[in-house]
Amino acid sequence: MAAAPALAQECRFEPPPHQKGPLVFMNYDQIELDAAYENSVYEPNLRQISQRLASIADGVRARRGEPRRVAYGPTETEKLDIYKTRAVQAPIFVFIHGGTWRTGSSRRSAFAAELFIDHGAHYVALDFINVLDAGGDLRIMADQVRRGIAWVYRNADSFGGDPNRLYIGGHSSGGHLCGVALTTDWQRDFGLPADTVKGGLCMSGMYDLKPVRLSWRNSYIKFDDSMEHELSAIRHLDMIRAAVTVTYGTFETPEFQRQGRDFAAALEAAGRKVNLIELEHFAHLEAEESLGNPYGPNGRAAIEMMGLARA
Repeated sequence: MAAAPALAQECRFEPPPHQKGPLVFMNYDQIELDAAYENSVYEPNLRQISQRLASIADGVRARRGEPRRVAYGPTETEKLDIYKTRAVQAPIFVFIHGGTWRTGSSRRSAFAAELFIDHGAHYVALDFINVLDAGGDLRIMADQVRRGIAWVYRNADSFGGDPNRLYIGGHSSGGHLCGVALTTDWQRDFGLPADTVKGGLCMSGMYDLKPVRLSWRNSYIKFDDSMEHELSAIRHLDMIRAAVTVTYGTFETPEFQRQGRDFAAALEAAGRKVNLIELEHFAHLEAEESLGNPYGPNGRAAIEMMGLARA
């Protein structure tokens, strides 16, 4: 009982005590590595926060109306939601949702729409296939995300957007896909300018898939050497043209923190423009929720990245 106040104050959680087994990655045994890629171990109220984000999204639609929903590809999943601001030729923020590559939706992603609308930017939330329906292949998800972003660039004029001020962001597995999108060869693959994306906000993501492949997540993702290499953004820094902001919370798992630090350090060493922001006392979904708050660290990072911050 005497220790309870300190535990509540620090709000830190770890895997249950166990006898250390053989090392699998760095100084992790299998139990520790699995826990480091399972956010609920370090954020026990994760489900409640996810439900809160969904209710916030409902409130946004109730106040601002339903978004314009359009298709960017031929399948039922390949659609996106556009929340328009009043400004003409306004910048655009494309959000890539997370959810362990298995869940999430553009509808829940509406929780952050008002921040961008109120700061004079259009907010676009992507829908794309989940990895289970993709047969365990993350490359299918990455392809859809890239095509969604390309559609936004090509069709920006149709909703009053400025294609030359296109920014992207993603959280968790969406942060991973954001990193992948930043390594896209837009000229070769889509016939678009090399600097199609002007800035990327990589929130609580994964940028090297090697340890992820060694974790419990390989039970539903069919990793192979090609996928691991192709979709590890940290291995393709030469392809990144945009300014990158990397964020993570200090109450996240040790691996989500390390992935963010290592990605930012690699970008800086490669001479890329990068800003690393450590979110003090934020856990995983708490960090995502802060994207919808102009005073929250991720919300502030987004509007500053887009040049929309107010004094």
